[in-house]
Amino acid sequence: MQKQEDYVLRTVEERRIRFIRLWFTDISGSLKSFAITPTELENAFTEGMRFDGSAIDGFTRDQESDMLAMPDAHTFQILPWRRGDGGVARMFCDIVSPDGEPFEGDPRWVLRKNLRNAADLGYSFYVGPEVEYFYFKDSGPDPEVLDRGGYFDLTPLDVAQEYRRDTIMALEKLGIPVESSHHEVSPSQHELDLRHSDALSMADNLVTTRLAVKEVAMEHGIYATFMPKPLEGFDGSGMHLHLSLFENDTNAFFEEGAEHHMSKVGRAFMAGLLAHAREITAITNQWVNSYKRLVSGFDAPIYQSWSQRDQSAVLRVPQAKKGKSASTRIEYRAPDPACNPYLALSVILAAGLAGIEGDYDLADSPEPQAAGRDRMPASLAEALDAMEQSSLVRNTLGDHVFEWFLRNKRDEWDRYSHHVSRFELEQYLPIL
Repeated sequence: MQKQEDYVLRTVEERRIRFIRLWFTDISGSLKSFAITPTELENAFTEGMRFDGSAIDGFTRDQESDMLAMPDAHTFQILPWRRGDGGVARMFCDIVSPDGEPFEGDPRWVLRKNLRNAADLGYSFYVGPEVEYFYFKDSGPDPEVLDRGGYFDLTPLDVAQEYRRDTIMALEKLGIPVESSHHEVSPSQHELDLRHSDALSMADNLVTTRLAVKEVAMEHGIYATFMPKPLEGFDGSGMHLHLSLFENDTNAFFEEGAEHHMSKVGRAFMAGLLAHAREITAITNQWVNSYKRLVSGFDAPIYQSWSQRDQSAVLRVPQAKKGKSASTRIEYRAPDPACNPYLALSVILAAGLAGIEGDYDLADSPEPQAAGRDRMPASLAEALDAMEQSSLVRNTLGDHVFEWFLRNKRDEWDRYSHHVSRFELEQYLPIL
């Protein structure tokens, strides 16, 4: 038994934890969970806990139904919203087959595999996300906002401060530090900026954050959603990702005296990310609704270009604080908070590393109004077409995830294509 696992066993006993929830996600990024009692915990660490994988969408075929969840002791946290007699804790799990081999359909394993590829090149991948979401009165089909506030508005327009504060306190108890929070541009829209961490921990943190936001909202009798574009006439919710690579303790993106302090490694990473941006968009923006956000007229990234200030560029180089040039990083602005973070960080990393290994050249930043800029995919169907042709995405995800994802999302697009919308009825029924 390793030291961290001993710590978990002692904590469960001392804090009188009644249940331990074992967490993992399906390929879409939906959180899955089952509970074990403390008496099963030591066995879970040594042998894993058996479950029926065929019941999980995108996991296994019937003949491969037996899977094992191996809890990662480093992710142990007590859930702050489960009160009363006996606490409840959680751990993220790695999914393996009964013979102990990693399951190729496990998104957490896909990210682990790609982080190992980066480590083989000498790099560690760090991520700091800005997570946007909405509060509504309920989850009904006609969203009712709670306020009419705007960007950085304070009371009385921002009535949700209490909900954000309770969410931040819950996240801190879960070991997830929050740098800042504020009201966003749209009515009832908010943002949490999480402190950067290594990519695997951040993917776990993002899954936890989505649940924490919803749990706290439910305690207050309201509803929180990470749907990318719930309000037609307002900005949607994105998840801007601040990215950096480190070689040991050194920021590989920083170079003293270089333009924007961006090193040759950083410029090649940017070039790789831009070159493969269209191919990876189906993963970073995986829903039909994701593309209602990626439209002109709002602060949405719709062009396959980079800039320091242009909000329509998919990639941005934030200006470093005075004396903090070593914090040089890039901001990838396409993803939305409803993506699967394990898969999204995998394809983003792979695209950037392709730029480094292939010594890609970074084109100059175009003017914001320049003609001829390549547009990002305008629909899920367009993004899936680009993904299907991409050997980079297939190699990054593996055949199992790649094939299942395409099949599932093609089905989603077909169902959407058959749907007759309220827009069509209102526009065409009275006149045609």
